[in-house]
Amino acid sequence: MSIMYRSTRSESTPITASQAILKGLSDDGGLFVPTELPKLDVSLEKLSGMTYREVAYEVMKLFLTDYTEKELKGCIAAAYDSKFDTPAIAPLRNVNGVEYMELFHGATIAFKDMALSILPHLMITAAKKNHEDKQIVILTATSGDTGKAALAGFADVPGTKIIVFYPKDGVSSIQERQMVTQKGENTCVVGIRGNFDDAQSGVKKIFTDPAEKEKLAAAGYQFSSANSINIGRLVPQIAYYVWAYTRLLGAAENEKKDISVNGGVSAAEAVSAGEAVNFVVPTGNFGNILAAYYAKELGVPVHRLICASNSNKVLYDFFRTGEYDRNREFVLTTSPSMDILISSNLERLIYHIAGDSAEADAGFMKKLSEEGKYQITDEMRKRLGDFAGGYADEEETAEEIRERYEKDGYVIDPHTAVASAVYGKYRKETGDATRTVIVSTASPFKFETSVMKALGKPHELPDLELADALSAVSGTPVPQAVAGLRGAEIRHKTVCDKDEKAIAAEVEKFLGI
Repeated sequence: MSIMYRSTRSESTPITASQAILKGLSDDGGLFVPTELPKLDVSLEKLSGMTYREVAYEVMKLFLTDYTEKELKGCIAAAYDSKFDTPAIAPLRNVNGVEYMELFHGATIAFKDMALSILPHLMITAAKKNHEDKQIVILTATSGDTGKAALAGFADVPGTKIIVFYPKDGVSSIQERQMVTQKGENTCVVGIRGNFDDAQSGVKKIFTDPAEKEKLAAAGYQFSSANSINIGRLVPQIAYYVWAYTRLLGAAENEKKDISVNGGVSAAEAVSAGEAVNFVVPTGNFGNILAAYYAKELGVPVHRLICASNSNKVLYDFFRTGEYDRNREFVLTTSPSMDILISSNLERLIYHIAGDSAEADAGFMKKLSEEGKYQITDEMRKRLGDFAGGYADEEETAEEIRERYEKDGYVIDPHTAVASAVYGKYRKETGDATRTVIVSTASPFKFETSVMKALGKPHELPDLELADALSAVSGTPVPQAVAGLRGAEIRHKTVCDKDEKAIAAEVEKFLGI
């Protein structure tokens, strides 16, 4: 079956997966979605005996149908290699009966590595397949993690340039240092005087500006995106949800293979074939949990997809009321990658629950742009039965970090703590005893100040000294992603205003147009 992609906002002619990956964003401002959702053609039982690479191929081949087996397996092999510090790639860790899927074992110690390790390879392959002769300009906004992961993936990749915008005062000190020290002659990092939503809105406007596209084309460039709006980001994320279920399904055998870390799951805790699980996902832009939704549509038995928000609880309110309303105070939190009020990937879900209606979706997005809010229909709300929402404020997040350490000896970052706290409240409120996987999206070393403060430990040391202190507390070595920052040169010092013209000016300046 050949899967094509169309915009969420118009009935435009469908395009191939590789074309959608190259474009990143539809010309009408919509996001690319598959023309139909495929089903797994290999049993979950068979997948449970496969490696991460093998599972990833079986998932991605269903969505990226214009890639040959050789092309896709080559991209996967190049992505999921020694950059990850465990052969499991995404190991499960059992903590007091709950599974934490650790997605931070890659080069930048955050879950964005799972997709951004492969996106450059998918994109370069796509360019060759489509005989593109223009240089690809990756233009992206980041709330903290996407930026570094994208920079690391695209640095010095021939035929590409990458420009990252981030909120100057809205990321952790480690996140910022990771970005501004990034090497590579084709890289550019710019802080903006605003928040992530400002950066994201500015970038999306540039993408859809015909004059800017024309100017770029004349200079031999074309835009693409490394944000989670790119289908080439989303599809690889689906794979780790399938992987997580198969690890539980084949727990006994996988433990023998040392696929999991620290014992991982035990034979006694394996799920039986067909047994449903919950996934708890900390999310701001909705891409990570949307991937879980697609995994369910593939055939993974899922009971609930629990959407965990921080104090910027626009998604929690949406699932509770059916109204999406970004007209509210923006809160800076200790989980900055979730400090988002415009959840771009929610548009894909809106499209699906509206009956795959581009007309309906375009209407909702028009209201969001003009009024800052929209209300979905009762019929659409009925189609959200797989989802539950919850949120944790700053006090609850810090308390969860402390509790997991004191009770279980497990140190988690603030984003994972949001998910863990939300799950605790969900379990108490519902009594739902379904086996649950909490998605752990970042290493605590990426947010060491917040983590050490929550633990009641000294937290006013310089960043890299603090990393050593956290290492002693957690009993784990300082990751290379942090240790490598010692003495690293700050190469990117530009800061600009948040308006579209200022952002566009920085893009043109870097490209020399």
